[in-house]
Amino acid sequence: MLAPALATDATLLVPIQPPTDPVTEQQLAWTGDAVLALWAREYILRTRGQIDTDTFLALTSNAFLQSFGRPTRVEAEFGLVYQQQGLAAAFAYIEARLLPTFQRQEANRRRQRR
Repeated sequence: MLAPALATDATLLVPIQPPTDPVTEQQLAWTGDAVLALWAREYILRTRGQIDTDTFLALTSNAFLQSFGRPTRVEAEFGLVYQQQGLAAAFAYIEARLLPTFQRQEANRRRQRR
């Protein structure tokens, strides 16, 4: 059983530790990448009301995921949560893990464009 990954406050999030076996990690990352892509698309449509490819790429890029660790490992976290707790839990985990950093980076980009 997984330790509780989600808390009511995103700052209390405890990152999930996927297996270190490279094959298992890669398999979990393959699924995790798909879960991340679906979450990002739904998040963009919910918050922007339209397709926004630039934001999608920013949310799912390896460059962005590198902020949290090795991208394959980060995606494996998402795949593991999905596998063990389902899609809703994976979405909640991704949102708690990525969104605060993404929003800070977006705010910084907007300030730099002024």
